[in-house]
Amino acid sequence: MDTKIEAVIFDLGNVLIDFDHRIAASKIAKLTDKTEEEIFNLFFDSCLTASFEEGKISPQEFFSRVKEALSLTLDYPEFLPIWNEIFFLSEENRYVYNMAKALKGRYKLALLSNINILHFEYVRQKFPVFDAFHHIVTSFEVGSRKPDPLIYQKTLSLLGVVARKTFYTDDRAELIEAGSQLGIKGFVFKGAEQLKRDLLATGIDIQGL
Repeated sequence: MDTKIEAVIFDLGNVLIDFDHRIAASKIAKLTDKTEEEIFNLFFDSCLTASFEEGKISPQEFFSRVKEALSLTLDYPEFLPIWNEIFFLSEENRYVYNMAKALKGRYKLALLSNINILHFEYVRQKFPVFDAFHHIVTSFEVGSRKPDPLIYQKTLSLLGVVARKTFYTDDRAELIEAGSQLGIKGFVFKGAEQLKRDLLATGIDIQGL
């Protein structure tokens, strides 16, 4: 069976760009009686955030529900920079971006991200990383998040490849596992040097990386 890799899928957060919801949580904590941990949990891992990342509620509705949950008095324009300004680039992020750009000429590349529309638009404006990819697949556009098989299948369909010919890196092991169950060759992202070793181990041409 031919298993030569034809496509590479990258995660966005903590791979190509770093982020920390605690940056926003610490700012919000000054405006409410909720603890920073409670705010972080609401922002990072809640049904509300899941609905927003799946595009099931609008930014305004998301803000309204956050405002109610946290008993906030700030308005929407004040909330936006707090919510969005959680991203930052490291030297390693830049290195991975350059790796992706080098691979783009030899393989089909997709970016696959669980992300809401506000964060997506902010990242697109502030951080030039999307041009390294042929396809950008976001949870809010697809209507499902990793580890739902649907979003992986959508990505494979856009790339026009079968799972066994696809390499995938993500910083979350459970999301790699979900892709692997579909036959995708998945590797947990543990830094740029490990990524190079993982790429090489699957027969990917890393010359120039």
